[in-house]
Amino acid sequence: MKPLRLGVNIDHVGTVRNARGGEHPDPLRAAEAAITAGADGITMHLREDRRHIRDADVRAVRAAIAAPLNLEMAATDEMVKIALELRPHACCLVPEKRAEVTTEGGLDVAGQRAALAPAVAALSAGGIRVSMFIDPDPEQLEASAAIGAPVVELHTGAYALARPGELERLHAAAALTTKLGLECHAGHGLTFDNAPRVVAIPEVVELNIGHFLIGEAIFVGLDVVIRRMKAMMAR
Repeated sequence: MKPLRLGVNIDHVGTVRNARGGEHPDPLRAAEAAITAGADGITMHLREDRRHIRDADVRAVRAAIAAPLNLEMAATDEMVKIALELRPHACCLVPEKRAEVTTEGGLDVAGQRAALAPAVAALSAGGIRVSMFIDPDPEQLEASAAIGAPVVELHTGAYALARPGELERLHAAAALTTKLGLECHAGHGLTFDNAPRVVAIPEVVELNIGHFLIGEAIFVGLDVVIRRMKAMMAR
């Protein structure tokens, strides 16, 4: 059986904290609780505008958590410098717009090869596993492999919106990752209801889920929702 992993994105603990200011709730405490509940790793998106996660949050989690830290980031010189200083287990390169509420789509690797390749090379040379957050599109998969990224995370947002044909696109893209020698992850908009069909895709070895888990935790607690998601994934 494939070693299916769950990365828990704690960004929106920072969103709640920053809505009022101060230090509570603390993303580090959420990271520790997630690992205790069975999460296989922690994901944090350090955005250029620092709208939720702050630099200090990443440093605190990196220092305190032994489990893998996946740092989501734009491929900017500033972010590459921060990543090379902190040396997280992984960096996931994502598109970023100041005006967006959340990440609206996958990274255009095919159209930005020249700009992205140096970031991939620098991070890889620093011993960091690099993944590309992309739409389930063959051109983007092939471009990701061409610039040396060992991992892709398939953007499941369109699937989560129940758009026709998106599950089939995910299956086809995941199958192509094997041919290209890429490790396949998936994430965005996944819930208890729609994640099982993604879990069933043979090539997917990791899910990254954040907003849904943090939202459900308001009602039943982070421990309960993570254990339930892990149990579903195991089935």
